[in-house]
Amino acid sequence: MIRFLKALILLPVAILIVLLAVANRAPVTLSLDPFSQEAPEFAFQLPLFAVIFAAVMLGVLIGGMASWLAQGKYRKSRRRLRRETRQLRYETERLKAQTPSNTNLPATIPAQARSI
Repeated sequence: MIRFLKALILLPVAILIVLLAVANRAPVTLSLDPFSQEAPEFAFQLPLFAVIFAAVMLGVLIGGMASWLAQGKYRKSRRRLRRETRQLRYETERLKAQTPSNTNLPATIPAQARSI
């Protein structure tokens, strides 16, 4: 079912991407020199779809890195809690191993609870 839903979503997206690439295959000049418009030092002739795809990929990369950096405090907290949980489990197992399992002692009632 999930494969079908993925195909239902990804197939139209893939078709749109191919249509975008075919419709925008004319070369454009990508200039990286803001000071010289007539004879730029760094200029490339690329198809328009390549420029668009590169911009989208760069945006996804920058957004992913920003999201990863923003979630750093949650990862740190999770690592700390995982260590604490591991330590508490170890201590619980150690205490269980120390106490004999066949003793059936009655529960003791604190003195404060008896006076109520």
